[in-house]
Amino acid sequence: MIKKGIERVPHRALLYATGIPKSEMDKPFIGVATSFTDIIPGHIGMRDLERFIEKGVHSGGGYPFFFGLPGICDGIAMGHSGMQYSLPSRELIADMVETVMQAHKLDGLVLLTNCDKITPGMLMGALRVNVPTVVVTAGPMLSGRLRGKRLSLVNDTFEAVGKYKKGLISDREVEELELCACPGAGSCQGMYTANTMACLTEAMGMSLPYCATALAVSAEKKRIAFESGRRVVELVKKGVTPSKIVTGKSLENAIVVDLALGGSTNTCLHLPAIAHEAGLELTLESFDRLSRKTPHIADMLPGGAHYLEDLHWAGGIPAVMKDLKKLLADHITVSGRKVFDIAEAAEIMDEEVIRPAERPYHKEGGIAVLTGNIAPWGAVVKQSAVSPKMRRFKGKARVFDSEEKAMKAIMGGEIKPGVVVVIRYEGPKGGPGMREMLSPTSAIAGMGLSDSVALITDGRFSGGTRGPCIGHVSPEAMEGGAIAAVKDGDIISIDIPGRKINIGLTDKEIEARLAGWKRPKPKVSKGWLARYSASVSSAAKGAIMEEG
Repeated sequence: MIKKGIERVPHRALLYATGIPKSEMDKPFIGVATSFTDIIPGHIGMRDLERFIEKGVHSGGGYPFFFGLPGICDGIAMGHSGMQYSLPSRELIADMVETVMQAHKLDGLVLLTNCDKITPGMLMGALRVNVPTVVVTAGPMLSGRLRGKRLSLVNDTFEAVGKYKKGLISDREVEELELCACPGAGSCQGMYTANTMACLTEAMGMSLPYCATALAVSAEKKRIAFESGRRVVELVKKGVTPSKIVTGKSLENAIVVDLALGGSTNTCLHLPAIAHEAGLELTLESFDRLSRKTPHIADMLPGGAHYLEDLHWAGGIPAVMKDLKKLLADHITVSGRKVFDIAEAAEIMDEEVIRPAERPYHKEGGIAVLTGNIAPWGAVVKQSAVSPKMRRFKGKARVFDSEEKAMKAIMGGEIKPGVVVVIRYEGPKGGPGMREMLSPTSAIAGMGLSDSVALITDGRFSGGTRGPCIGHVSPEAMEGGAIAAVKDGDIISIDIPGRKINIGLTDKEIEARLAGWKRPKPKVSKGWLARYSASVSSAAKGAIMEEG
């Protein structure tokens, strides 16, 4: 559409201005969307991977055109107003992929991505465009090291804040942790959102085998990048598009792998949004239904002991799928091989990192969906990161209308055992942007309160959160949900095995309180966030943008 026929003389003239040789003009044009940036550790190594993707595209008989996409580091954006932009950036990224690809009518697409909202945003855009696509996730970071102990970002820096406040560690120890926890390029080392989404992208068949877990600093990652560039040209020639790979079957495979790994609760936002772009519906019920029959077989950080590098050396996602084969459906992948072929060829190298399905860490999967009078549309918890004694909990509510107010009380020592911290007006509309609450949850954990204090919110949690932390409470407070009616001292009951979360009020009492409720003024009244707040749907729908 941009290079054939007499009408395209000016188009070809502009293409030749880029330096493309005439001999290359008839080859498939491949867009390479890269989110390289100097400020995100998961992305700083992408310049090398761009070179290998480029080599692969040329070797496969295509011609690559690179274009940039923005990225936000959730860790750096955490705990202040910057986090309001994280989830909304997913929609901007999807729009940009759609815009560049549709405007230039490129034949295929490689997505070079790595972090929390960037990977799902790119996938959403690719499904809209629906040209042959391969995803290259740039890989996890090596674990840190300090005096013989391995370190990770969340467990050793975010939780250090609470430990320091309680006098458990010194100024010198804090400084050492800052310098040693993140040794270089890559996404954060545990099964946090970035690595969870990388694993699920591979599980649904949109990345080549071992791409999700191959370390950012490894030669293996470069080889995968090269092969991804070569492979996308083959997909163009064969007409294999994302809509043929991202199906109801492959999405359920991704959920099963997510549950087996104890992945981030943010997948309950991203997979439904990806499904929506594929013309499919994926509800929270699917996560809970599959969780009841999927064993939790990998004890990954933050709730467990293992790092992404451990998962890779144990056999990666192919080995996980080999263990879960009875629960999976067979389907095609971008590699040209089917899921069962990949799984059969895999080997489980370490049965403590990837346990046999008959000997799991937990009988159920990592995520549970709770409902009740405070969350009629559902709420989400990473149950694999909750200690057994806290899976049933009852406590008095301590209510805060923002993360900042809650954090001030936590750091001030105001939160005592037996309390349920309630943080509201932090949902998709109310935040706006549904901020992650990693700072408060990590402070609670660092202060040693994970086994005596629960937290619920209409916001969301980082994949690094552990403990009885329940997010995505829907409908959110800004929509007049029941969480808006909670007052200090109300009794909140949490029953994770029973999948229930309730406030000790009758329906009539909740209705009476909400009758006197007035919607607060939006926290942001101009710019992108104001437009986002006006159009975004409930977390129960994946916080997708409502059209029309």
